[in-house]
Amino acid sequence: MEFGSPEFWIAVLQIIAIDILLGGDNAVVIALACRNLPEKQRKTGILWGVVGAIGLRIAITIFAVALLAIPYLKIVGALLLLWIGLKLVLPQDSHDEHNIDGSASLAGAIKTIIIADLVMSLDNVIAVAAAAKDSMSLIVFGLLVSVPIIIWCSQFILKLMERHPVIILLGGGLLGFIAGDMFVRDPVLKDWVEASAPWLRDFRVAGIVAALLVMIVGKVLASRAAGAAARRGMVDLAASDEKS
Repeated sequence: MEFGSPEFWIAVLQIIAIDILLGGDNAVVIALACRNLPEKQRKTGILWGVVGAIGLRIAITIFAVALLAIPYLKIVGALLLLWIGLKLVLPQDSHDEHNIDGSASLAGAIKTIIIADLVMSLDNVIAVAAAAKDSMSLIVFGLLVSVPIIIWCSQFILKLMERHPVIILLGGGLLGFIAGDMFVRDPVLKDWVEASAPWLRDFRVAGIVAALLVMIVGKVLASRAAGAAARRGMVDLAASDEKS
């Protein structure tokens, strides 16, 4: 496939379309990971998180078919994604009771973006590789073109989160949905699901259950954390009153 040919540009448009359609969850996790950063660091976190994630995705694409055939890989990835979803749903104070400086928070956000994209890319890269017809230069070109699109989506979602905090909970649920759907597609479970419980995959039941699990458990833990913080505040206030 020659650079600049009609076939080349059609493939590029296909890759960009795949990234837009399948990259919505990536934009959500980027926005979630950066939501607690200071305003000045958000764009930096989004930029480097996306750059690292895209670079990692390119590397994964090379070995996509072989990776997805490894037993238990999707199961491990699904469990990791569930953990990330729960962690992002919880308020920042419940993650770490200690003060974290700006650089540490920025590094943590970038790391979260890259790890989450690694997990979520396992399904996406096969579609990209198919559109590129095994041309690695085309894969790299198409993914690089998609970077500003993903960055814009992330910033847009960040603004929505500031106005509507419920989006944070829904974003965690989306990660849970992806995890549940990934879990039942692992090679170890695939034959059993097709023979005994195809509805888990066909009707996305596993994804829905996992999404509800993340949202319910996350909401309960967040409520407990808020209650504990309120009690600590009352204790501190009482202590200060006694001193005065």
